Amino acid sequence: MKFTELVDSGASKTKQHEYLVDGEQTAITIRIPSNLKDAAAEAATLKGLSFSAFARMCMIDELVKED
Repeated sequence: MKFTELVDSGASKTKQHEYLVDGEQTAITIRIPSNLKDAAAEAATLKGLSFSAFARMCMIDELVKED
């Protein structure tokens, strides 16, 4: 099942979150401005997270946010 199908089926925000954190890890490469990377790394540190965990959290929050 794709994430969009899950959303369209009316799945709860909890189910959507569970779907997004499940599955195998995969490596990605993205290009972002160094200032954005530095600011995000600083924000992650303030929250006690790694940069990767912070990036995942931001993506999940955006995908599961209330309409």
